[in-house]
Amino acid sequence: MRRTLLFIVTLLLIALAGCSDSGGPATPVPPVTPADVPAAPEYGGSRVEPMLGEPSNLIAMLSSDSASHEVASQIYVSLLKYDKDINLVPYAAESFEVLDGGKLLRFKVREDIRWFDGVPLTAEDVEFTYRLMIDPKTPTAYAGNFKLVKEFRLTGKYTFEVVYDQPFAKALVTWAMDILPKHALENEDLLNTKYSRQPLGAGPYKLSEWVTGSQIILEANPDYFEGRPYIDRIIYRMIPDMATQFLELKAGNVDSMGLDPLQYLYQTDGPGWDGSFNKFKSLSFGYTFLGFNFKHPFFKDLRVRQAIDYAIDRREIVKGVLYGLGEAANGPYKPGTWQYNDTIKPRPYDPDKSRRLLAEAGWTDTDGDGWLDKDGKPFFFSIITNQGNSQRIKTGVIIQERLKAVGIKVDLRTVEWAAFIKEFVDKGRFDALILGWNILQDPDIYNVWHSSMAVEGGLNFTRYINPELDELLTRARHLVRQEERKPLYDKVQQILHDDVPYCFLYVPMALPIVQARIQNIKAAPAGISYNSERWWIPRTLQIRQ
Repeated sequence: MRRTLLFIVTLLLIALAGCSDSGGPATPVPPVTPADVPAAPEYGGSRVEPMLGEPSNLIAMLSSDSASHEVASQIYVSLLKYDKDINLVPYAAESFEVLDGGKLLRFKVREDIRWFDGVPLTAEDVEFTYRLMIDPKTPTAYAGNFKLVKEFRLTGKYTFEVVYDQPFAKALVTWAMDILPKHALENEDLLNTKYSRQPLGAGPYKLSEWVTGSQIILEANPDYFEGRPYIDRIIYRMIPDMATQFLELKAGNVDSMGLDPLQYLYQTDGPGWDGSFNKFKSLSFGYTFLGFNFKHPFFKDLRVRQAIDYAIDRREIVKGVLYGLGEAANGPYKPGTWQYNDTIKPRPYDPDKSRRLLAEAGWTDTDGDGWLDKDGKPFFFSIITNQGNSQRIKTGVIIQERLKAVGIKVDLRTVEWAAFIKEFVDKGRFDALILGWNILQDPDIYNVWHSSMAVEGGLNFTRYINPELDELLTRARHLVRQEERKPLYDKVQQILHDDVPYCFLYVPMALPIVQARIQNIKAAPAGISYNSERWWIPRTLQIRQ
C-alpha cells in the first residue's frame, strides 16, 4: 500500500508540474478574424519553430537525428516526395518510369533547378549522391537500399536509369533522398567539411545563420524552382524542454509546437487561445519504445525481457502520460495500416507472471532487502532518455515504479539530445533506453532491425541479431505485391513480439498547434507540414524577427 501511495503521489506531482490554469491570463497573441486575411496570399514575415535539440549535421545522410533532417528538408530537394495523401510524386524529377517488373527505373530530372550558387542541378548530382551513399568511407546509416542497385547509368545530362537484379519494394522510396551538389562536395572530406554547417542546396530555404545552442535562421530561396516560398524566413530556436517551449508559445514567441496531451486537452482553450491558435490531432506515424542493449548480460535472457514486458502496463501509460490521446503499441507498425498484424495480442500487464519468469531466470531476493539478485549481483540497470521530452520522462518514471514492484531497481537518467545520440545511442553506451521511431509508409524495417545494421552508428543500436528475422526482412523487401509481402511482415511482427528486443509502448497522437496568423495549413493523412513552403502570413500580421 505504501508503494502504491508513493507512486500515486509521484504521478500527481508529474501531472501538476505541467499544469496551468486554462482560465488564467490570456496569451498576448491576438485572435485572427476573417477581416485580417486578404483573399490572395502575401509574401513576407517570419515563422519561429522550437527545437528540442540542435542538428548534428546538415548533410542529412550523415545524421540520424530528427533535428538535422527537419532543417535539411528545407534546404535540399529530392527526386520524389510524398504528397498530402502519402503518395510518392515527382519533385526534382520531371518524370519517372518503373519498367521490367520493377527491376528498371528511368528518371528525367527537371532542367530548371539551380543550386544556391546558380549551378544547374543535373543527373550527375544524383549519380554523385548515389556514389557517396555506397562508398564504404561514408559514415551513413542509410546505405543499405543503395547497395542493392546493380547498375546506375547516366543516359544524358538530365536523364538516368537504375537497374536492380531483382525487384525491390522500396526502390522508389530510395530515390526520395536529398540530392547533394557534386561540384561542391566531390573533393571534400565529408567528416570535415564546411558544408555540414554551410549547406549548399536547391530547396525552398537557404541557411542564413547558425548560432550554436541558440538558433538557426533560414531565408527564402528566390530561385526555388517551385516558386519562392511566401514566408521570408524560418527561425529554429533551440529550446531544450517542452515546458519552456509551451511558455514561449503562450507568450507569442514561437509560432507552433507539438503539444503534449495535457496541454492539448486542458491548457489551450479559452481567451487568448480560441481564434489565436489552431490545433490539429491525428494518430502519429511513430511509436515510443523501451529498448534493451543486447550486449548487457541481463538482457541476453529472453525470460528477463519478457518479464519486464509483463511488468509494464501500457494502458496505464496511455491513460496517465497520454491522457488517452494515443494507443498502446504492439510492434513496429501503425495500427490500422495494412502491414499491422492485428492477430497478435499485446502482452498483458501481469506482475505475478513477471516475478515467475524472473525466478526461472535465477533472479530472487536472497538477502530480503526487497531487490532481486543473482550470483551476488543485484538486478540494477539504468534507463536513459533525452532531456526535454516530458512524455518519455513520465513514461520512464512509471516503468521505474512498475519494475520496482517486481524487485528490479532502475536508475532513470536524462541526457541532452545531441550528446544522447552521439555519445550514448550511436556508441551503444546504455543499458536500456526510451526512444521513438518514425513509422515509414513502407513496412521495410531492414535498416533498423537487420543484423548488418548492428554496428556503431548503425540504426540497430540495440545490437539485436536474429537470423530468422534477417531472412524475412531480406526476402520481403524484394517482393512488390502487397499480398505477397503481408505474410512475411506478419511474421516479422510476431518475432519481435515473442523475442522482445523492445518493449513497444505507445503510438501517440500528433498534436500540433500553430498561430492562426499562418494561413493555408491543411490537415491531411501526411500531417500538416507537407505544403509548408506554401504557408503564408497576412502582411498586417507579419512580425519581423
